[in-house]
Amino acid sequence: MTGRARGFRARVEELRLLRFLAHGGAEHSPVEITSREVGEYLDVSQQAADRYLVELSKQGLISRSLGARKQRLTLTPAGVEVLRKEYHAYRRVFEGPARLRFSGQVTSGLGEGRYYLSQPGYIVQFQERLGYTPYPGTLNIRVDPKELLRIDGLRDWEGIRIDGFQASGRTFGGASCYGGRINGRPCHLIRPDRSHYQDVVELIAPESLRESLSVHDGDTVSVEVEES
Repeated sequence: MTGRARGFRARVEELRLLRFLAHGGAEHSPVEITSREVGEYLDVSQQAADRYLVELSKQGLISRSLGARKQRLTLTPAGVEVLRKEYHAYRRVFEGPARLRFSGQVTSGLGEGRYYLSQPGYIVQFQERLGYTPYPGTLNIRVDPKELLRIDGLRDWEGIRIDGFQASGRTFGGASCYGGRINGRPCHLIRPDRSHYQDVVELIAPESLRESLSVHDGDTVSVEVEES
């Protein structure tokens, strides 16, 4: 078996093991189990099972506490994230690109959008990857906490990546963009890697959305986003 094939086999077995632990409730509380029992489930030797457990622990995907007879295994947030991404990948295969619809109220931001969207390092990427230069300013939509939980699922989508860069002695962070519409008008939802907002999403477009839609603070708008 080639090194690449062995690596693929290990990856498959590690994912199976993460799923097995998740079914056992390891996302919420430790699962007590022996390496032999893990090996029986994976149909591999006890030694191979122990190697998988050690590797998952090294990757920070599980927390492992050794006892006299059994070990206590818990999925870490990173391990849960791996499973979530696997789920999303399969869901897209069988159901197609995901869509997200939500509503919120227009609100004024901190005024930083104009500054960041005017940076040449961003503009070049927007032109290449979105096909346009955004109006220098975002339209901010305040959303209900329940909607935020749904919107947070965008992190698993295949968005359009805008890379961070350095200029003028400072670092500018990256962001991910998702194509969509607001009240039927094309736009992109942009999610900076670092944001001051907790209950606000930001939208960009070639023109001022506030002006083209004739909306003001407090107006309710509908947003639909589709996975790239």
